[in-house]
Parts: sequence; C-alpha cells; structure tokens
Amino acid sequence: MAAQTLVLPGEAIPSDILPIPSNPSLALKLGPGLRHVPPSTITSVLAGSLCIDQKKNSIWVENNSGRYIPQPNDLVLAIVHHSSTDWYHCAITPHTTLAQLPQLAFEGATKKTRPQLNSGSLIYARVLSASKHTDPELACCNPSTGKSEGMGELKGGMVFDVSLGMARRLLLARQREEGGLVVLEEIAEKVAFEVAVGRNGKVWVKSGGVKETLLVGRALQETDREGLGVEEQGRLVKKLLRGI
Repeated sequence: MAAQTLVLPGEAIPSDILPIPSNPSLALKLGPGLRHVPPSTITSVLAGSLCIDQKKNSIWVENNSGRYIPQPNDLVLAIVHHSSTDWYHCAITPHTTLAQLPQLAFEGATKKTRPQLNSGSLIYARVLSASKHTDPELACCNPSTGKSEGMGELKGGMVFDVSLGMARRLLLARQREEGGLVVLEEIAEKVAFEVAVGRNGKVWVKSGGVKETLLVGRALQETDREGLGVEEQGRLVKKLLRGI
C-alpha cells in the first residue's frame, strides 16, 4: 500500500523518503503536485497528502480540493467539444485547455472506418502527453498494441462526479486492500453494471435501468463524501438495494 504524509506548496521532499526501486535503472515517476528543480530537488506545488508507491517507483500529491491537471498515462472521461480535419477537440475539465484526440487513435481506425463522433459525445481515453506548454493529447487505444483496452466512445449510462482521491482509489487494481473500497464489489453481487473511471474525477456508470445506474452512482458519491469505511460501505449498499 502507498505510504502518505502531508506536504505544503514549496516544500522540498526529503530524499530519504523517496521510493527506492528494486531495479536501479527504473526512473522515478513524478505525478501531479510535484516539480523537479534541477539538479536533484523535488518540491511540492500543492498542499495535500504525499503518496509514495514503492512498487511502481512513483510519487505524487493527492489533493481532493484541487483541480485536475492532466498527466501522461492517466485514464480520463472527456467530452467531444468539436472536430477539425484530423482531430477531435475534447474537454477534460472546465478549467483546462481542450485536449486533442487524433481521429485515427482508435482500434482499427482508418480514414474510412474512423468513428464519427459528434459534439457532446463521451469518450474514455488515455492521456498520451501533457505539459504546461502544449495541449494534452489523448488516445483511445494502446499505441503499442493498437487495442482499445476498454477505451473509446461510451454510449448511454450516466456520469457522476467524485473527488480526485476517490477516482485514484477506484483505479487501483486491488480496491479493497489498497484503497479501502468494497462498495462496487458489494453492489456487483446483486446488480449488473459497467463502470469507467476517469482520473479527472468522473465516473461513467451503465446498468440495466435508471434506478440501478443511480444506485451505483449514489453509492460511490456517498462513500466519497462521507469517507465511509469498509463496514459502513456494506451497510450503505444494503440500504440502497432495499429501494429497488
């Protein structure tokens, strides 16, 4: 599980708490909220919890109240704003510049078979590149394999807002052990649904009906808002299931 400590803007991160990779050639990955000051200083640019993942040799600042800043490899939910000759221009958040999505960045896409997305279409994509000097670039397929891996246009369903911290926890491979989350696991025992979690604090949910979709979204938001523990999440799900 990732270790955490509190940091303030401008605070230098002590070198003795940085992750030590098992492979010396593995580069340290700086996530949101941190800046590298040459030659070897790392400082925080946000107030929040400093999260360190030894296994992935990564470090970042978790700040639930801050706005999302696109980072390479992040999965995000985005809305198509408009299109141009070769690009879809997509909104990730109301506060960031539009991201660019190549119209051929989909599994099996060619000029003849590329998806025809309209303004307002919802997509699940990965951030390929992002910096303060350029607009973020997205892709709806793995550039190495060309496979969609669950990315692409999302049809139907509903989108729910959660905190950035909750989004990160939902994206963990082991939600119960690493993130203290069982809410989706508990619901899945009784209700079939699909979810797509964006690191930008958006969760898409699709189930068999409106009531079931709303139940999943409400359970996620209440767990997030109230900071519910594992047992409390179980009780919440049982209460919500009685209503459908």
